[in-house]
Amino acid sequence: MEALVSSVTSEYQDVSLLSPEYQAIIQLTRNVRSVAEISALLHQPLGVVRVLIADMASEGLIRVHQPALDAGKPDLNLLERVLSGLRRL
Repeated sequence: MEALVSSVTSEYQDVSLLSPEYQAIIQLTRNVRSVAEISALLHQPLGVVRVLIADMASEGLIRVHQPALDAGKPDLNLLERVLSGLRRL
């Protein structure tokens, strides 16, 4: 949920053959976003978005960046960015 996602496709690549869900996620991840933020922006359940992102990552369409946790504590900077993103919604 707190993982950050970015697209590895260029904006000039033809993604029209991909499903509408994949296209929407690629468009959203042109800027790095959290999985939770993508879920909220797509108005889809978090579980559905996690599966889509996992499938897209295995196909090489997006990159998932796992935050480094210090002794099991969440990164405060990440939490602040997620909170800021949620407030913008």
